[in-house]
Amino acid sequence: MPDTNVTLGGPGVRSLVLNVDVSARPQAVWNAWASSDGIDSWWNPPGSNIELRVGGPFELYFDADADPGSQGSEGCVYLGYVPNEMISFTWNAPPHLALRESHTWVVITFSESPTGTGVHLVHTGFGSGDDWDAYMAYFQTAWAYVLGLLADHWQ
Repeated sequence: MPDTNVTLGGPGVRSLVLNVDVSARPQAVWNAWASSDGIDSWWNPPGSNIELRVGGPFELYFDADADPGSQGSEGCVYLGYVPNEMISFTWNAPPHLALRESHTWVVITFSESPTGTGVHLVHTGFGSGDDWDAYMAYFQTAWAYVLGLLADHWQ
């Protein structure tokens, strides 16, 4: 398994928690996170390298013109999954933030809801201090946008 540079742990880490309801069955929503084709169907980054297995790459390339290592989520990997229920992966900050090399992790769970699927996203592993605050603030907005894309896909 590659070195994921996850440096924080224990009860002192901070987390972002976001929820969205999606008008699709849990299996379809889970599949949307489990492959490049799935991600491309709704998020559509310019490129990706996704291999669903523990330790497999979960890399989305947002800027193909950037230097290698600064194109997106290079080096991020799947930490675990339960088919149709949960996906977890490491995540990194964008290149403009100081903690680019400090990976955090994301856990997304999928559960049936009256309108389709409840998606519960927890992005955790944030420490304390100004750089961590900037990392966290960036993803508070970014994940809300991403979950909006996901929900809009099935509108």
